[in-house]
Amino acid sequence: MVLKLLHTADWHLGRRFDSFDDADAMTLSRARMEVLRNILLVAEQHDVDAILCAGDLFDQASPEKQWWERLADEFQAMKRPRPVILLPGNHDPVRPGSVYDSTHPFRSRLPPWVHVVDRDDFTMPLKDVAVVYARPCRSAAGQDDPAMALPARESGDDKIRIGLVHGSTFDAVDCQTNFPIAKEAAALRGLDYLAIGDTHGFRVVPPGAVPPVVYPGAPEPTNFGEVGAGSVVVVFVSRSRRVRYQPQRVAAWTWEERTVRSLAELRALDAETKLRSWVLRLNVDMRLAASDLVEAERLISKLKGDDSTPGRVGILQLVRRRLELDTRDIESALSELPDVLRATVASLKAQESGAEAEVARAALYHLYRLVREAS
Repeated sequence: MVLKLLHTADWHLGRRFDSFDDADAMTLSRARMEVLRNILLVAEQHDVDAILCAGDLFDQASPEKQWWERLADEFQAMKRPRPVILLPGNHDPVRPGSVYDSTHPFRSRLPPWVHVVDRDDFTMPLKDVAVVYARPCRSAAGQDDPAMALPARESGDDKIRIGLVHGSTFDAVDCQTNFPIAKEAAALRGLDYLAIGDTHGFRVVPPGAVPPVVYPGAPEPTNFGEVGAGSVVVVFVSRSRRVRYQPQRVAAWTWEERTVRSLAELRALDAETKLRSWVLRLNVDMRLAASDLVEAERLISKLKGDDSTPGRVGILQLVRRRLELDTRDIESALSELPDVLRATVASLKAQESGAEAEVARAALYHLYRLVREAS
């Protein structure tokens, strides 16, 4: 192999996670910066010749100082300096006043081996055997095809040609509105590898394409349902310009969404072995007998944790669609009560069909818990 590259994109530094508790939201925001250590470690392990960052490194064009300052510090601290190419994407386009503007203090803090794509005709040679061609985003959305704007291979040019752009390939639903990339763009421009950012999951478009058109995905997921997120791609190119590539996982967090509709399903979830690295959205939809409801509440509390005890799940977002008492056998469960309390149970059960059904079930469950604790 005469050329080794690390291809990454969509870090979204500074992203906020407002749907989570404050502490969990901060953990998820920090994870987007912390994963950079894993990315640079992969670069070291494979001794790559360059790192290609295909856009949306920041979640917005003008991020807070803490994000761009910390990123510059991480680049300064690289163990072995190697070319790093930063491409502005649609979330962080290059424009006056943005983090990539030539007058922004972020630019002056970058070490000399970090290069910002701030020209439409950006080119950069690598090891005298390859050239990277890149075109930045200058707005949040657009109709221009950034890949087709790259120069075509000229006759007699036998160098390795790498394209670096940010946009939507022809197979994406929104490809007509977000920098659409033509199906044959890589071949028409004479590229040996087209490195793209935008989609948050690893994808090759189409699968097995030659030349390869690759999304590495976000190195840390940003939401539930992002299939293939959490990786970077290591690219190997031979002297004959033959390309192979492999995704490599770098994420600390795995995002999962589960719905439990029975106590057995909740028990199975509790038996999972890697819950500490999960961001879990747990949808609870169960109607249980009193004794089972007590166990369900105990298992959920164990998964979530509290101020004094960490939960089994790293970050848990609980959605109680339904977790309620099935009162069909509640009278037998409370049969040992005095007559006056059994009459109260019968009265509360009779209210289940009325406007106060939820209050009645809660009262019955509370009574059951009191009896259970007393015995």
